[in-house]
Amino acid sequence: MNPAFRNSALSTIALLAAGCGIQKEQPNFVFILVDDLGWADVACNNPASFYETPNIDRLAESGIRFTQAYAASPVCSPTRASLLTGKYPTRVSITDWIPGDDPQDRPLLGPADRNELDLAEITFAELLHQKGYRTGYIGKWHLGDTGFFPENQGFDLNIGGYHKGSPVSYYSPYKNPRLTDGPEGEYLTDRLTDESIRFIKENSNRPFLLYLSFYTVHTPLQAAKKHFEHFREKREKMGFYDVPAHPEGEGFTHPRQDNAVYASMVAAMDENVGRIVETLRNQGLDKNTWIIFTSDNGGLSTLRRGEAPTCNDPLRAGKGWCYEGGIRVPLIIAGPGLKNPGTVSGTPVISMDFFPTILNLAKINAPANDGQNLVPLLTRDQPLDREKLFWHFPHYHGSGWKPGSAYRNGDWKIVVHYEENYTELFNLAADPYETDDLAAQMPEKRDAMKAELEQLLKEANGQLPSPNPAYQAAP
Repeated sequence: MNPAFRNSALSTIALLAAGCGIQKEQPNFVFILVDDLGWADVACNNPASFYETPNIDRLAESGIRFTQAYAASPVCSPTRASLLTGKYPTRVSITDWIPGDDPQDRPLLGPADRNELDLAEITFAELLHQKGYRTGYIGKWHLGDTGFFPENQGFDLNIGGYHKGSPVSYYSPYKNPRLTDGPEGEYLTDRLTDESIRFIKENSNRPFLLYLSFYTVHTPLQAAKKHFEHFREKREKMGFYDVPAHPEGEGFTHPRQDNAVYASMVAAMDENVGRIVETLRNQGLDKNTWIIFTSDNGGLSTLRRGEAPTCNDPLRAGKGWCYEGGIRVPLIIAGPGLKNPGTVSGTPVISMDFFPTILNLAKINAPANDGQNLVPLLTRDQPLDREKLFWHFPHYHGSGWKPGSAYRNGDWKIVVHYEENYTELFNLAADPYETDDLAAQMPEKRDAMKAELEQLLKEANGQLPSPNPAYQAAP
């Protein structure tokens, strides 16, 4: 279908739905996605954190905090596609950050994948739009260039979303074609929140979806000036000294949270989450609004070159890796009808689950896909009927990761390394930090799980890396 015609048709349906009084029945949704925020970067997950997140911690006290929430990928674009569609990245053929950086001088070549989210994919924004929701996208997109922006995927409003995955600057001028420059000294995280608050206020009398996708805490590291001095002094008072990174494959993992610039960026994000929650309360919307707060991948703790800005300890590695530090993310869900607000859930959940969950909360039939509806868990404390999850990252990455995959079944997890042709086996219940590889002790378990992963990849259109015919090994 022609995208322009489809958008026009969806708009007509939205107007009709709004005119039928749907806004009186439907809840609002505020989806907050933070870029590169690690599981351990929020204090409610990590009381020993160097960072301070009082507003996020308070949100957790009013919602449900998930300690085993996962991103669909250890890098951003695949997860972002999964969030919107409810599908594994392999199904939408986006398995690397866009446009990726597949080297041509390594033993393997990563499979070709898409540089945009196909317009044929249906997002939960489109389905909400059809039911009369006003849909706003504010912040980072990174799912395609012109013609594949948020306004082409079901969002009425797009502020700040275009093809780039990191900001040119966190201070105006932003040089962002979807965001007008602000006054000198304006900080991007504050500005995106200002726009979000305006969207909430302008749509307070109708159902809305606000998708606030912060660029922070992605590089380039640029301090939030109002918070930086506090953390510089805190670092000094704690007597931090330089400590060596520890090796992880071809990369090196930063061993401690101690970066004052990064801490100030986390603090600015936390402050603005508080502003969003306060706005909902002041507008009388807090009793009818679901808030989902999460991240697109693990924190950037591991790099081949240079010093990474954060640390995911006690989880292993970080962004770009299929170990827990690369895929475990913060997740808090708050809203009307929660069975046990203020509780903690150890149920494994993943990015694809938000698609059916949001639609079911809005009483919209969700197309079958890879996500699980979390509403019974949220509102009735019913267990989730799922044991199997997998991650497929068949590309090289600047973190030192080489092409590989991971698969979790219950407490057991394997990590497959394609270049070296070996598979690790971990029991996450006994060894959540993935330090004790049991593959040699339990080869039958390892091989059985690898066969299960291969079947799942086949069913989900997973493409494997291929040998590089031009590769020349060092003499």
